[in-house]
Amino acid sequence: MKKTFPEVVYLNGEWLRQEHATISVFDRGFIFGDGLYEVIPFYSGKFFLKDAHLNRLRYGLNQVHIDFDVSRLEPVLEEAVTKVKLGEQDGAVYIQITRGVAPRTHYYPENVTPTILVYAFPVALKGFDKRFVDVLITEDYRWHRCDIKATSLIANVAMNDEAIKNGFHETILHRQGVITEGSHSSIFFVVNNEVYTHPEGHYILPGITRKAVIDLCKKLDVVIHEDPLKIDQLSEVDEVFLTGTTTQILGVKSMIMNGEVCFKKQEAGEITKRLQHAFIALTAQ
Repeated sequence: MKKTFPEVVYLNGEWLRQEHATISVFDRGFIFGDGLYEVIPFYSGKFFLKDAHLNRLRYGLNQVHIDFDVSRLEPVLEEAVTKVKLGEQDGAVYIQITRGVAPRTHYYPENVTPTILVYAFPVALKGFDKRFVDVLITEDYRWHRCDIKATSLIANVAMNDEAIKNGFHETILHRQGVITEGSHSSIFFVVNNEVYTHPEGHYILPGITRKAVIDLCKKLDVVIHEDPLKIDQLSEVDEVFLTGTTTQILGVKSMIMNGEVCFKKQEAGEITKRLQHAFIALTAQ
């Protein structure tokens, strides 16, 4: 699907056509990337895991000391969907909160009003269970607070750009051989019918879909370990899949590092398929 600008956006209390929505050049989101964002999916116009996404946003705002009451966004989210007539379709709402406009300082200024941006856009959320993708593995050179969903994503974008330009779907990251996550997704491994994923902490984003999949594993009596795997353990792995807000659950065909194949399968495994089917049912509730 070709990317286009949304027709209307919510900016600081007003609904505006996108060409009229502007911010100050001194907004700290523009100057420093001093802000957070969240993406909340909806299926047939109905939000999915909305509270979990908003709670993650609250967590991030608290971590970087941006004072904003997230509950104020609840009616705005509904308006965002109706404004662009997506009430019967699949899509997502994007939320961005920056610290706001202030003279440039290398510390948090006081008494600044945050800048709030919200808009909805269509996303093709069906058919993920029919896809099977190749991924690249590279060193995770991001900062050490990946649990905060910050707007300053230059490292993530650079690593994902490398994957896309070389014909891969995603870049999978490692720190000293320990696999953490993807540049914009979480990653799971299946070994002997048991599922493994990196534990929460400063090195990964606490993925909302990641948590939903962990809960599905428990519901389906699939053993789940929040333990990291190393690159040299990939030879023992039977299945790999990615998760994310719009990724949902996506089977991995191959993993390549420095031109060498570390993992390769001909089709998605049975655990991946079971979780995909259970996830589809969950989104339809």
